[in-house]
Amino acid sequence: MLKNYIEYSQEVLEAKKANKPIVALESTIISHGMPYPQNVETAREVEEIIRRNGAVPATTAIINGVIKIGLSDEELEFLGTSKEIEKASRRDFAYLVAQKKHGATTVAATMICAQLAGIEVFVTGGIGGVHREAETTMDISADLQELAQTNVAVVCAGAKSILDIGLTLEYLETHGVPVVGYKTDVLPAFYTRTSPFNVDFRMDTPEEVASMIRTKWNLNLQGGVLITNPIPEADAMEEAFITGVIETALKEAKENNISGKNVTPFVLGKVKELTEGTSLTANIALVKHNAEVGAKIAVSLQK
Repeated sequence: MLKNYIEYSQEVLEAKKANKPIVALESTIISHGMPYPQNVETAREVEEIIRRNGAVPATTAIINGVIKIGLSDEELEFLGTSKEIEKASRRDFAYLVAQKKHGATTVAATMICAQLAGIEVFVTGGIGGVHREAETTMDISADLQELAQTNVAVVCAGAKSILDIGLTLEYLETHGVPVVGYKTDVLPAFYTRTSPFNVDFRMDTPEEVASMIRTKWNLNLQGGVLITNPIPEADAMEEAFITGVIETALKEAKENNISGKNVTPFVLGKVKELTEGTSLTANIALVKHNAEVGAKIAVSLQK
């Protein structure tokens, strides 16, 4: 039944047959997160980093209603340039597939794709979370609910600093999602290596992380694991500076009545403008760093 909906790239198919470690990658970063041509270049470079570290990349998307696990060069190019790509989360998934439309997968949707395909590790930039003022708007990213129920380990650079990070951590704790700091005690906040919050557990090797992930699922404890990996020092931005920039961008979003799933792309665009492009450089650097760590964890999980 499922195989009617899913199409694997040749590379991923061969990896599955040979029982090689596979790392899932999202496509929202390509279609909605970065400008062309950096989006497609980054996607290709990230795939290459995963290969160099001993795993096989599987970028996911919905194209013409087909769930793609692993994309061709043409498909990456299409996602990076077409204006017809919708941002797909759990809510949109069945609609896009049934209507044979195109969707770039968010963190939540990529986790769904990964679980359907039997992939245990997924690498992304930052996760969604509880938005500021969520106590009145109820604006909470579906990514968190997905982490609560879907058995995929997610490697990211922490929560995007446009969110209410404290409430995001509270929500994850309520749903039993462990937040691991990779070589850090402090939760990174996407553009910055630090935030005012601590992680639940610090781990310093891919083997340690893999052992915990495997133990969690062996014990039948449903749901994901969040591995937060700080942006490399050379590319990190100053916490006070980026906080100020984000405050300005959020204020502007509010004034323009921008809400829901349009907030993040708007704010990230604004941040890029206000930081004169250095935020884009930081974004690319952290995704590449996450790819390296994620591939090593995937390799350790196979041992």
